[in-house]
Amino acid sequence: MSDASKTPHTEWLSPADLRLNRYAQLAAVLVIALGCYLVLYPFIPAVLFAAVVCSATWPLYLRLRMALWGRSALAALVMTLLLIVLVIGPTVLLAASLADDVTAMAEAAKAMLNGGPMAPPAWLRKIPLVGELLADQWQRLASGSDSLSALWKSLLEPVRNFLIGAGKSAGAGLLQLTLASFIGFFFYRDGEALMVAVRKALDRIAAGRGNEFLETIDNSVTGAVVGVFGTALAQALVALTGFVIAGVPAAFLLSVATFFLSIVPIGPPLVWGGAAAWLAYDGQMGWAAFMVAWGFLGISTIDNLVKPYLMSRSSKLPMLLVVLGVFGGVVAFGFIGLFIGPPVLAIGLTLAQLWIAHRAPPAVAGAPAETTPV
Repeated sequence: MSDASKTPHTEWLSPADLRLNRYAQLAAVLVIALGCYLVLYPFIPAVLFAAVVCSATWPLYLRLRMALWGRSALAALVMTLLLIVLVIGPTVLLAASLADDVTAMAEAAKAMLNGGPMAPPAWLRKIPLVGELLADQWQRLASGSDSLSALWKSLLEPVRNFLIGAGKSAGAGLLQLTLASFIGFFFYRDGEALMVAVRKALDRIAAGRGNEFLETIDNSVTGAVVGVFGTALAQALVALTGFVIAGVPAAFLLSVATFFLSIVPIGPPLVWGGAAAWLAYDGQMGWAAFMVAWGFLGISTIDNLVKPYLMSRSSKLPMLLVVLGVFGGVVAFGFIGLFIGPPVLAIGLTLAQLWIAHRAPPAVAGAPAETTPV
């Protein structure tokens, strides 16, 4: 065989043909990448949610796998079932509660507004010295507030439609949560092999610092999930207990509202304060006092006791980042974005901080520039 026959085919091409060949290869890669993106786009929220949950609960999975004699598939199945019970179950209850309780409360509020001015509660007149004065003032304000009553009536229907829409959104999120549970099973089972592949890819991109980036991402996800949602869940459970003990209607719905509003410092007091006001108006002064005490000593103090402890186990997240992550995640991904937004923004922030920390110092005149690979 002659040497000419061994010459690669590309050496026979002109420079223009070589450029055309490279452009064709690049176009093929772009088309394939775009096709993969379009195929995976509907599943991006579910994949992100599964990745966030698996990253935050990975230590628990390792302990469970050790207890199950190293059976990865069995441990992954148990973790998936736990995810279904702890996340999908409450979401089903939320959708059902919003569909039933909101309609009932809207009808009750409409009947109350149509019944004329609200009479002062009986216990108000029994307050020593000022009871009669407060009751008369209540009656005067109520009888002269026709425009205010009309305003409440006009706002009632939009609020009702918004809450019912939120229930439908939660119901639609069930499909994504179910899909995320299915994906999470494979993330748990094959997580170690996936991490090896991701680490190798990050090593090529970040000049050998893939392991450092992975640790940063893991700490960011854990900080968002444990610090933000752990505190919210603790406050919601304590609030639910207090609402059930005091006999507050729609207790589960109010506890869900506590969960969502816990990201705002004055959020939970709006919920348990409103419950206490309803109990007081209903004449249940003892339970109203109990609700106020439970709110101060139980619900609100969790933010000062549990949250610092949970945050101390991971990086502290700025409140603005949490709020933007929650609302931006909901806008971008729907109901499931509530749990995706803060971890994603936390990862972006910590990676940006890591990049800034490894930037090269400014070059000094006359000295050779030193660079730090990123």
